[in-house]
Amino acid sequence: MSATMTHPIDLPLAVLARGPRPIVKAAARILFISSHPSTMPCASELASSLQLDVELASNRRAGLAALRRGEYSLILVEEGVAAADPGGCDLLWQNAGLALPLEIDLSHTTRQRVLRDVRAALTRRHRELALARRAAITTLEGELKSSLAGLLLQTELALREPTVSATLMPRLRNLVTLAGDLRKHLQPAL
Repeated sequence: MSATMTHPIDLPLAVLARGPRPIVKAAARILFISSHPSTMPCASELASSLQLDVELASNRRAGLAALRRGEYSLILVEEGVAAADPGGCDLLWQNAGLALPLEIDLSHTTRQRVLRDVRAALTRRHRELALARRAAITTLEGELKSSLAGLLLQTELALREPTVSATLMPRLRNLVTLAGDLRKHLQPAL
């Protein structure tokens, strides 16, 4: 928190805190869009408890500007901001990128509840990203394995051709060896 900040609501965007280690990823950040009086203490608690950057935007326009400048893991929108401009809130969600949207009511929710909900959302996001990575890796491994099998088959068949020149034979054997080595390296990952 900056010592020169008098009131965060007066600022279009304020970085509240930087923690030494985020719980999800180094780039994990939270955008908190709210004009509620208890926003600052709640955002400060989120930043210190989760050790993440929490950026504060006082309205939808400041929130959209922040979304244009960078990526966030989570976007918290106070219910008062969302209720005042439902179309604007939809615009926030459309521009959220991969950030999880979370709407909260600070007037009827404790900071501990907000912290619990944010922690659960970030954990869910982390799990979803891990599942997506695993699916991508599995797909790539399958495609690599298939291409490698085709390469091995074609080079072995070319080696059996009686019309293959003597100068190509060592190169084809080298291809078989390289493909075999690559196959061995891929086996533990599969």
